[in-house]
Amino acid sequence: MASTTLIHGSYIQGVNLTDYVDQKYLPARKYDGTYDPEGILSTMPAVVTGLLGIFAGLFLRDQSVPDRKKVFGLIGAGAVAACLGWLWGLEMPVIKKIWTSSYVLVAGGYSAMLLGAFYWLVDVKQWRTWCQPFVWIGMNPITLYLASNFMGGLGFEKLARRLAGGPVKDFFDTHVAAGFGELVISATAIALFLWFANFLHRRKIFLRL
Repeated sequence: MASTTLIHGSYIQGVNLTDYVDQKYLPARKYDGTYDPEGILSTMPAVVTGLLGIFAGLFLRDQSVPDRKKVFGLIGAGAVAACLGWLWGLEMPVIKKIWTSSYVLVAGGYSAMLLGAFYWLVDVKQWRTWCQPFVWIGMNPITLYLASNFMGGLGFEKLARRLAGGPVKDFFDTHVAAGFGELVISATAIALFLWFANFLHRRKIFLRL
C-alpha cells in the first residue's frame, strides 16, 4: 500500500505563494524589493477587512436595532470571529504581512469587540471626556499622516528621539531600568503627536480630499 506524504504550504517571508505571485506578476517597484506587503493576493483579504468595517458601520446605524443588542452583537460576533481565526490559524498562520484569511478573522474579531465596548462607553453611557484626543486625530487623519511622512517616515518618533534620546535615554536606562529610555522616547513621540493634533483642532485646520 503506497504511503502519501502531505506537504504543507510555506509561509516563509519571500518564498510563500503571496510573495511568489507578486514577484511574477506585480509590475513596477515593490516595497520589499521583489514582493510587496500590499500585493495581488494580499489585497483580496484586505478588501474583506474593509467590508467588515462597512458592515459594522451599517449595523450601528440601523435605528431599528436597540443599543444593547448592538453592543452584544458586536462583542459576540467579534469573539466568535477571533476564535475561528485562531482555530483557522492552526492550518493557515495568522500573518499580517501577507494578510492571511485567519488574520482577517482575528483582527476583525478583536476590532468588533473593541468597537462594541467603545460604542457602549461613548454613545450609550455618554462617557466622552476621556476620548477627546481621538476626536482631534479623527478630525485630521490625513494631515497628521502627511505631516509625519514629510518629517521622514515615523516623523514624530524621530523628533522625539532628538529630544529624549542620547543622554536622556542613557539616564533612564541606567537609573530606572534597561530599555526604559526607549519607553520615554515613545511616550514623547505620542505627546508630540497629540499636541500637534490638538493644535490643528484648536486652529480649525482640517485637510479634506
